Amino acid sequence: MPRDSFIHEAAGPQDPNWEKLIARNSKIPSREHDIRSEFERDTTRLLHCSAFRRLKHKTQVFPNIENDHICTRMEHVLHVASVSGTIANYLGLDRDLTRAISIGHDIGHTPFGHAGEKILEELSRYWLDGSDFWHEMNGLRFADKIELLEDFNSNVDNLGLTYAVRDGIVCHCGEVDDYAIFPREHLGDPDFDGGPNATGDPFGDLYSISRPEQDVSVNAVTWEGCIVKIADKIAYLGRDIEDAIELGFLGPDEIADLKTMARKYDENAMNTTVIMHNMIVDLCEHSSPDEGIRLSGKYREQMKELMMFNYSHIYLDKRLDPYSKYARLALEQIFERLHDYYDGEETIANLHGSIHEYPLLIREFISFLRIYSAVDSPLRYRNVKIYGTLDSEEIYDQAIIDFIAGMTDRFAVKVYEELLKY
Repeated sequence: MPRDSFIHEAAGPQDPNWEKLIARNSKIPSREHDIRSEFERDTTRLLHCSAFRRLKHKTQVFPNIENDHICTRMEHVLHVASVSGTIANYLGLDRDLTRAISIGHDIGHTPFGHAGEKILEELSRYWLDGSDFWHEMNGLRFADKIELLEDFNSNVDNLGLTYAVRDGIVCHCGEVDDYAIFPREHLGDPDFDGGPNATGDPFGDLYSISRPEQDVSVNAVTWEGCIVKIADKIAYLGRDIEDAIELGFLGPDEIADLKTMARKYDENAMNTTVIMHNMIVDLCEHSSPDEGIRLSGKYREQMKELMMFNYSHIYLDKRLDPYSKYARLALEQIFERLHDYYDGEETIANLHGSIHEYPLLIREFISFLRIYSAVDSPLRYRNVKIYGTLDSEEIYDQAIIDFIAGMTDRFAVKVYEELLKY
């Protein structure tokens, strides 16, 4: 398709749903002469939040604590921002929105990558009365309820992101092997059932969005969010292969197979950079408002082959088993140690009285509870007190899950090593 073929579909004031897209879930400070767009403000707020900073010490696929050349979660989100921005710029969509969603899309990831996500999922289901845990929804939770920023008066409050960015965060995942991706509000889809909830409102409660494994057709409400969804896959498929080669996970035979597969689609394809470039160009050339965000049949087939290759030779490689088992030991033990301190109204006092046992872990957890509960919270913290007064063990366990989910790999290892001393 020609350049700017989506220019009339971009998120902007011409959209009849514009006010819904830029609506914020909590009030943020305003500046009389701010030169940024609403989505640029969201990008800035995400860049300055703690969850984004911690992505530099969170695993993408391979443990990176001692290896500075292996992709971290932060590097991955920057790759997604680059890919989605290139596509949005060509198609005429709002690049500010794709950048904001890209920067925030993985703030819900746990330490130890998807291994850590699986462990917290199991802990949540067992201790939180069957509650589910998945990083996309956890990203929305962190964006809305956990991440904080200081305002002009040194008061601290929630991020207050726009609906469009929050929506893009929770809808960024899921497989994209279907013929095309459309926003969930797309009026040309005869099977459209109304969006994220049963009310038929595509701008409904984002916490009712289905988990990707349960409904892979749940897409963002904007074209920009759909772009991030496929950019995420293009970015990680290519970079994960580069890391696997760097670490020796792929031997000469596997690399030869990869090159043979790549050259089946482009005889000049020498590396993952060329593969990713071809997919980006192909997607730009074959997407349209009528036919959706899509690859040609040729490159859609290549994406499927690449995914199968990565699962076979990288994601399911048994050499990652020790890492996954270590992650399980560390996170389960951290959870259990903190869980044991619950004692109703005496919980905080109980924790204070036990600081000598695990100084780092307990000190940091008390600080976390003070900010997000109504128990001895500093006055300048104006954020929603999501744990109330720790009235139940389940609320307390939710606080532990949130605390662990925010950890970096490095901090989780440090805390676990503290546990091993006793």
